[in-house]
Amino acid sequence: MKTDEEFQQENLSLRERLREAEETLEAIRSGDVDAVVVSGGNGVPQVYALETADQTYRVLVEEMQEGALTVSLQDEVLYCNRRLASIFGEEPSRIVGGSLSRFICETERAEFGWIVEMCGKAEFTVCTPAGLQTPAHFSFAHLKGMRGEPDTLCCIVTDLTEQQRSSEALKSTHALLLAEVKERARTEAMLRQSQKMEAIGQLTGGVAHDFNNLLMAISGGLNMLDRQPDPDRLKKLKEGMRQAVDRGAGLTKQLLSFSRTKALDAEIVDIRSRIDGMRELVDRSLGGSIQIRTDFAADAWPVRIDAGEFELVMLNLCVNARDAMPSGGTITIGVLNMPAYKADKLSGDFIAVTVTDTGTGMSAETIAHAFEPFFTTKDIGKGSGLGLAQAYGFARSSGGTLKIRSELGVGTTIEMLLPRSAQTPETASLPTSPQTSADAPGRLSGRVLLVEDDDEVAEVTAEMLGDIGLEVTRAPSAQAALDVLSRDQTFTLIFSDIMMPGGMNGIQLAEEVRTHHGEIPLVLTSGHAAAFSDQAQDLGVQLLAKPFSIDELGENIRREIDRQR
Repeated sequence: MKTDEEFQQENLSLRERLREAEETLEAIRSGDVDAVVVSGGNGVPQVYALETADQTYRVLVEEMQEGALTVSLQDEVLYCNRRLASIFGEEPSRIVGGSLSRFICETERAEFGWIVEMCGKAEFTVCTPAGLQTPAHFSFAHLKGMRGEPDTLCCIVTDLTEQQRSSEALKSTHALLLAEVKERARTEAMLRQSQKMEAIGQLTGGVAHDFNNLLMAISGGLNMLDRQPDPDRLKKLKEGMRQAVDRGAGLTKQLLSFSRTKALDAEIVDIRSRIDGMRELVDRSLGGSIQIRTDFAADAWPVRIDAGEFELVMLNLCVNARDAMPSGGTITIGVLNMPAYKADKLSGDFIAVTVTDTGTGMSAETIAHAFEPFFTTKDIGKGSGLGLAQAYGFARSSGGTLKIRSELGVGTTIEMLLPRSAQTPETASLPTSPQTSADAPGRLSGRVLLVEDDDEVAEVTAEMLGDIGLEVTRAPSAQAALDVLSRDQTFTLIFSDIMMPGGMNGIQLAEEVRTHHGEIPLVLTSGHAAAFSDQAQDLGVQLLAKPFSIDELGENIRREIDRQR
C-alpha cells in the first residue's frame, strides 16, 4: 500500500506529463513543432514529422490554377492560396481575416450571401481594390468540425476571363463567317448575273439577225397586202406575218428570262420540252456553220430544277462547244435515264444531259482547272471563264454533278447529272394554243378607258377593243387618265400599259384608282409582264403580256368584268 508521500509524488508526475501534453498540443496548433518524439515500447524513440502529414496537400493547393479559400460561417476568410489572391488583386495577408463578400460586386452581394448559406455554386463578379472586375465561378462545400458541426466552408474560385474572351472571340468569328457567307452569296449572284450578260452578248448578233428577218416578213407582208387580190394569197401573207410576230414574242420572252436578276423557285421540268423550247434561240446564237442534233430518250424522267438557270447553263455549254469548233462542226444534245446510279458520291435515279462537240478537245491539265471560276483558254475578251463554273454550281445545287470527258483533236462531252423527280410537270404549266376567232366569246359592251402612250400601239389596241364591242376613250398618260376619271367615272373598264412617261406608271395608276375611284375593273399590260407580276398580284389586278391577240384581250377583259360583278 502506497504512502501519502508516494501518492503525492505520482500526482505531481501526472500533472507534469499533462502540462507537457498541453504544451505539445499548443505547439502543434501554433505550428511551432515540426515533429513529435514518442518513446517506443522497446525503449527506442519514434519521431512523427507533423508537417509531412499535410505537406502534399498544401503544395497542391498552393500550386493549383483555381483560387482556394476557407471561410467561416460569419464571412471571415480563414485561408487563401496565391491564385485566389491573384484573382482578388490583393495580398493574402490582407485577405485573410477580412470579409469575403467585400470582394463581390455590390449589386450581387445579396445573391452571393444566399449561395454561401446554401453552400452552392454560381458565377459572380469580383471587384478588386484597384477597380477591376473579374467574372468568376464560386463553388462552396462544408468542412466538418471535431464534433461533426459545419463550422467552416471551403471554396474553389475559377477565373472566367479567358472563357469569356474565348466566347466573345467565338461570337466574333461566327459574325465574320456569317458576313463572309453573305458576301460570298452576293458575289456569286453578281457572277451569275455577269455570266448571263455575257451569254446575252453572245446572242446579240444572232438575235438581231433573226429579228430583222421577222421585221422583213412583217413589213414585206404589209406591202403586199394592198397588191394581192387573191384571197388565198392574202390569207397566206397574214399567216406568215402572224407567225413572225409569235416568233419575235417567243425570242423576247427567252431574252427576258435570261436577263432576270431574281432566281426562280425550283419546278418540275420536262428536260426534252425545255431544250426544244430554246432550240430556236440556241440556233440563232451559234451561226450557220454549227449543226445541232438531239438524242432524247423517249421516256426521259422529269427533274426538279430552276428552269431559267438550266436554260442559261445549256446556252453556255453550247456556246463553249461552238467556240471549240472554229471551223464548224456538230453539237449533239442528249438526254438519257440513269437508273440506280451510284458513283461520284451520288446514289439513286438520275437524268444525264450531255452536250457533245466535235471540236479541239481539252488536255488533262485544262480539265483539271475547267471548273475554276475565271479559268479560260480563250483569248482576252472572248470569255470570262465562268461558264463551266456556273454549270458545275448549278448541277451541284440541284443535287447532281457535272463531268467532263474529252480527247484532244476528237471533241468534248459535258455530262450533267440531275436527280429524277417522282412528280410530273403540271398540265397548267404547258403552253396552250391561242384561242381562234371561231372559239371567241360573244361581243362585249360598255366603255373602256385606254391608257397608252405609244400612238401606233394605241391605234391598234383601240381597233381591237372596238372590234369586240367596246367604246374607247384614250388617255396618253397615267396622269391624263386620272384627269379623265375626275370628270367621268362611268367607264366599264380601264385598260392601261405599265411602262409610260410622266413620272407615274400603270401600277401607280392602279393604286390611285383603287384608292380614289372605287372598284372600277382594271387590266394592265406590258411588254415585260414578268417584272410586274408580283405587284399586280398584290393589287389583285390582271396582267396581260404584250403582244396579245384580240381573243386574249377579250378573254381577260371579260374575266375582269365578271370578277368585279
